Amino acid sequence: MGLNIRKGLFMIMFVSLLFAVACSSDTSDNNTNNEQEAGGTLNIAVDASPPSLDQPTSTATNARDTSRLIFESLVTTDSEFSPVPMLAESIETEDNQTFTFHLRQGILFHNGEEMIAEDVIASMERWLEKSSITGNIFNGATWTAEDDYTVVLELQSPSALVLDTIATSKQGAAIMPKEIVDSAPAEGVTEYIGTGPYKFVEWQQDNYIKFEKYEDYQPLDMEPDGLAGKREALVDEIYFHIVTDPSTRLTGLQTGEYDFVYGVPLDNYEQLQNDPNLETILEPEANNLLGLNNVEGPASDFKLRQAINTALDAETIMMAGYPNEDFYWLDSGYMDVHIANWASTAGSEYYNQNDMEKAKQLLEESEYDGEEFTIITTRDYFYLYNIGVVIQEQLKQLGMNVKLEVYDWPTMLDLRDNKLSEWDGFITSSTTVSTPPQLLVLSSSWAGGVNDDFVGEAMKAIETAPTIEEAHDLWDDLQLYVWEELLPAVQLGGNSTLYGSSSKVQGIETTSGPIFWNVTVSE
Repeated sequence: MGLNIRKGLFMIMFVSLLFAVACSSDTSDNNTNNEQEAGGTLNIAVDASPPSLDQPTSTATNARDTSRLIFESLVTTDSEFSPVPMLAESIETEDNQTFTFHLRQGILFHNGEEMIAEDVIASMERWLEKSSITGNIFNGATWTAEDDYTVVLELQSPSALVLDTIATSKQGAAIMPKEIVDSAPAEGVTEYIGTGPYKFVEWQQDNYIKFEKYEDYQPLDMEPDGLAGKREALVDEIYFHIVTDPSTRLTGLQTGEYDFVYGVPLDNYEQLQNDPNLETILEPEANNLLGLNNVEGPASDFKLRQAINTALDAETIMMAGYPNEDFYWLDSGYMDVHIANWASTAGSEYYNQNDMEKAKQLLEESEYDGEEFTIITTRDYFYLYNIGVVIQEQLKQLGMNVKLEVYDWPTMLDLRDNKLSEWDGFITSSTTVSTPPQLLVLSSSWAGGVNDDFVGEAMKAIETAPTIEEAHDLWDDLQLYVWEELLPAVQLGGNSTLYGSSSKVQGIETTSGPIFWNVTVSE
């Protein structure tokens, strides 16, 4: 979408027109069903415990999907990943440098206090401090209050990507009460209080997380579209059960213990499709990658990273994780190919080379001398483990001494981000983002960070480009550089996530993961 169109979308009088065109007849039918069947409990089985529900601090998808029941942001995304107001009633900007957010009035936090400008300012300043995806756009930015319901963001330089970044669901810009922000310890908030349709009730570690309908929630009177529009808490309670074993999750879905499950083994896809009581949901979700330790250890040698990238057979690796071509795709882009505006083929000649002879020559030219090369992964996500096993085998064929260490997901995240000396590579999937500056793999803080002057300057240029078209050209240049000169990770390919649902569940939609408001469960 061009810059001028974006400006038009966010002028103060646009809101009612924007939402009036949002939703399909299918959604309308679901809403009708929802009105008739509201109430009850929705039981969801997830494949791993989130590391936290503190939305701005966690990159984990299960943290994203659970915490957004609690927290909302000034701006969110519709089904096309375009930014749309949520807690802001309207937004004004003339120059992409000064943004005036007119807040919705009468919005209550789960503690009964009204959301006002001081809460928004404290939350947004904390988001800028804690989130890894804000990039250079907000360097030196100031947030001020004109009154209790008007907040002004002033940037040092214009950017056409401001609203896209605030709207992202990854490490979302959650609005919390000021007192919660002010009292939060360095490791993250411990009281989960937001404005969302559900409020946090209880977290029994490794057992379940419970949410309850927030009776004083104020939904938008607009058609739902992606994460935008009307959100209704139609079931009374939502449980996220922590069930790490995939067969247990599947059996629970079949017996009715669970209404919706994450991480359905792809081998069971046809089985679920043939069961009249169950439904399958397949959603493009993420890019898979082998992250490499650029900071210390053997992978800090670029020549070794080149050798690893040259050796790996991406198709065999992806097939190990996703044993059906319906579930994965091969692509060299750092941005998800489904985000059409940013999809790029720059550097594709370096992708999936699968050239062991050339890789062995690069290995000889590197400083690697046979020391143990540790890759960390997890069984909590079966596909990440399977990918790790095949990568280990391929790198052994290259001549490397590779050790695969397996941890539960929260422990792996802690090692990845805080204990760089204990790993050389890690297996992960990077969920879809809407602009390149949100890419964690190219950030300066994630997993040791990419501390490269060219990357930093290029990202800044993308963020401050006067037009989207110029930003796209800059992104092509940067992606080529990353492939040729940096290789912070080996891109493997993209994947869809398979969810299983009982046919009793109505209204499930997916945008950056499943959405559990506007959902009912029939008896």
